Amino acid sequence: MENNEIIVGLDIGTTKIAVLVGRKDKNGKLEIIGSGKTESTGVARGQISNIGEAVMSIQTAIREAEIKSGVEIGSVVVGIAGQHIKSIQHRGSILRSDTSDEISRADVQKLIDNMHKLVVKPGEKIINVIPQEYIVDREHITTNPIGMNGVELGANFHIITGNVSAIQNIFKCVERVQCEVEQIMLEPLAAASCVLSDEEKEAGVVLVDIGGGTTDIAIFHDKIVRHTAVIPLGGNIVTEDIKEGCAIIKSQAEALKVRYGSCLSEQNRDDEIVTIPGLKGRTPKEISLRSLASIIQARVEEIIEQVFYEIKNSGLDRKLIAGIVITGGGSQMKHIKELTEFITGMDVRIGLPSEHLSEKVPQELLTPIYSTGIGLVIQGFDEKYSLLNSDSEEENEIPSKTQRKKKEKTGNSRPTISGTKIAEIFKSMFSGDEGIK
Repeated sequence: MENNEIIVGLDIGTTKIAVLVGRKDKNGKLEIIGSGKTESTGVARGQISNIGEAVMSIQTAIREAEIKSGVEIGSVVVGIAGQHIKSIQHRGSILRSDTSDEISRADVQKLIDNMHKLVVKPGEKIINVIPQEYIVDREHITTNPIGMNGVELGANFHIITGNVSAIQNIFKCVERVQCEVEQIMLEPLAAASCVLSDEEKEAGVVLVDIGGGTTDIAIFHDKIVRHTAVIPLGGNIVTEDIKEGCAIIKSQAEALKVRYGSCLSEQNRDDEIVTIPGLKGRTPKEISLRSLASIIQARVEEIIEQVFYEIKNSGLDRKLIAGIVITGGGSQMKHIKELTEFITGMDVRIGLPSEHLSEKVPQELLTPIYSTGIGLVIQGFDEKYSLLNSDSEEENEIPSKTQRKKKEKTGNSRPTISGTKIAEIFKSMFSGDEGIK
């Protein structure tokens, strides 16, 4: 891959739209050469609710990123999230017709393709099939079966589904800003690639991405995604509680949360008071910081308890040596680390998007609110590298007798394995005689 290749990540969030333009430096580190951020409109709880408003926000963020980077943006790696995202565990298998040859890349691809044919609920679509372990002849468990001998090839899969309309709306919005969807990535997996280390993924770790409208969860063990979930609560619901509890307007509630908020009420004294200006000449309002923290703590406790339920539901709660990593805008709330440790009894740290970045990245981007956007850029590069390596490996493979015969008959076409080619699936879904409108 050339050093001047550009990947653009588009994070369509409930509270913000972020566009990150990145390239790899000579040391292989990610360099963010431009960014754009604007307030999100037309998005509710991770889903696009008003296409016209969402398009305007996306267009503003893209233009800002183009000006800062000096790059004309034509394609994006876009994140997908929202309450409609669901996951299931499934085991599938195939019987190989020619058992005289070793298991090939085509056999593995056939098994993965079969998983995309599973029947799901009306209005839903399989958007990602993630192999966890492969099983050869019901005995040998491996992460890479290519080259092994066997009759039956099976695997345990983590299958992620989403609402067709919600996904189609993303394509419509990106198309209307004169861009193309290069890839679609699950947002918690993108954030994980940005803030988690390989050692944490191997040891077992929970990524908790607290956004404005939802909280996304991804659980890793042995470097494999074992569980994903979306909780329909985020930072916005905390703001709404402050607004109602303190009888103030939303902008004042958000400012209070960001500047004075705490997730532990006991950390504030009763005599700590903040004064809010009155509306239209009315007298200012005094708010106790202890009362403010009590409101925040009650709602954040609810979010963390639901996260803890998902951890237990995964069956891995005793195997997660690396504990919990919290990222996203909600992770910036004061004392959230301590409250999470108290409720779950697990080690907790705040995830910053700094592990894979070069030293030239602007300091203002090294905050948890950009974890998903930067992760989308990282995932975009990883996918390109995996496809290049896959093609290179296939060219170097020594073909079997059967493969040589097939090659003589059918030519040089060879299937490649890509677990994240979601965009191609949906292009074929939504492209018909009429296309996307």
